[in-house]
Amino acid sequence: MKAATLADRELRGSAVLLDTGWSRLFGTPAYGTGSPFLAEDAARFLVDAGVSLVGIDALNIDDTESGGERPAHSILLAAGVHVVEHLTALDRLPARGARFTAAPPAIRGFGTFPVRAFATVPTSH
Repeated sequence: MKAATLADRELRGSAVLLDTGWSRLFGTPAYGTGSPFLAEDAARFLVDAGVSLVGIDALNIDDTESGGERPAHSILLAAGVHVVEHLTALDRLPARGARFTAAPPAIRGFGTFPVRAFATVPTSH
């Protein structure tokens, strides 16, 4: 995903969830190869836009086939932007207005850890 895809939105303080459609392959061998990822320019754009979290419905937020480069992780995490990967069912959320929660267990000293991630959509009254 490139920065131009995100340029028409107000993002400050929000969680940005990237629905690439890749989660349809979750649990299959195909999920591990050719996965979409966040391009370096998009990671910089999101930091400059002031987002608080970036989630993706794919194997990794970086290109796992690039030889070990991790620009999205490096840029986002250095700016204090949380990263959540392996999300599913993002296509069920509205483009705006859902409340995203990623609740990790209270464990210290880990660089990465599974979370229970979920989104709720406010109901109209």
